[in-house]
Amino acid sequence: MKAEGIRAMILEVIHEIVPDEDLSELKGDVRIRDQIEMDSMDFLDVIMELRKRYSITVPEDDYMQLSTLDSSVAYLEPLMKDI
Repeated sequence: MKAEGIRAMILEVIHEIVPDEDLSELKGDVRIRDQIEMDSMDFLDVIMELRKRYSITVPEDDYMQLSTLDSSVAYLEPLMKDI
């Protein structure tokens, strides 16, 4: 999967977890949790959804690499290259 598809997939997952949030103005280089109402449990739900949908396991030590949309895409791109 290419970066554009990964970005769209991340936004889709976030939208399912926090459906009342407007993601249209989400900036790629600012922490997601600073831009929308998403608590730590919601963040973990995003991680679990990645595992469920795409069999991607993100070690707890790497969670910070998923803090922004841009860093999430960069982290996931090599893991999803064959999807």
